[in-house]
Amino acid sequence: METRELRYFVAVAEESHVGRAAERLGMAQPPLSRAIAQLERRLGADLFVRTPRGVTLTSVGETLLREGRAALAAVEAAERRTRRTAEAGGRAPVVLTAKAGASSELMAKLLDAYAAEPDAVEVEVILSPPGHQAAMLRDGRADVAILHHPFDDLSGFDTDPLFVEEQVLILPAGHPWSTRPSLTVAEATSVPDLPPPRWPALDGSYPDGPGPELRDLTQVLQLVRLGRTALVLPESVRADLRDGLAVVPLSDAPRVTTVIAWPPHSTSTGVAGLVRTAARL
Repeated sequence: METRELRYFVAVAEESHVGRAAERLGMAQPPLSRAIAQLERRLGADLFVRTPRGVTLTSVGETLLREGRAALAAVEAAERRTRRTAEAGGRAPVVLTAKAGASSELMAKLLDAYAAEPDAVEVEVILSPPGHQAAMLRDGRADVAILHHPFDDLSGFDTDPLFVEEQVLILPAGHPWSTRPSLTVAEATSVPDLPPPRWPALDGSYPDGPGPELRDLTQVLQLVRLGRTALVLPESVRADLRDGLAVVPLSDAPRVTTVIAWPPHSTSTGVAGLVRTAARL
């Protein structure tokens, strides 16, 4: 298969309509329909069920959508990393991504320790909203990431666990529940008068809901302090909290494992050195 065919297929699958996909791709509908039909003939299976209102994926199409997205992300990642190496004269920096406001103490120790290594390269840090780090690692915007299981999708990555911790609910200090010895996950997601925050999707849009739209941990903690929201975080966040906030343990929440993750095919000596340093710490 050609990457062009995969892009055509993914566009039709995501739009559920050949006409809308053609408009998105900037091409006419007939050649797009022919390209999809040719792809189906080559694979020997129907990828879509055609209806007067559009198309829906078959089970075979669902498989190709999953694999095709991964393949296109890998191609994009290869191009981005190659360009970065070329622009750096053959010695590209390692790009590390993490959630804005999270794991700050860990990253400070990691970057200081790695910088002391004799073969260390420059490390560029990109902080982004929760949920974006795995996508950045897949499409080449980052070379290594600090992720949190079970919240982040670790599939397809090599990982090294760094530490495991409990989850807690962060509340305004004066809230009636702030003195409770513990809460359940169900209670933590339905705190009276404090709707949970909404984080942006990969396309930048926000899900519907009453909670505030947020982009980083510093912003959300300020809104918790003002009595506008409450949120669940790993227990290590205690180290960064100031006055005006209360921490209540969650009795039935799964434990959070913080990992360092990288693509399994990576040959970067900088990534290898950073991972070794993280494992040692």
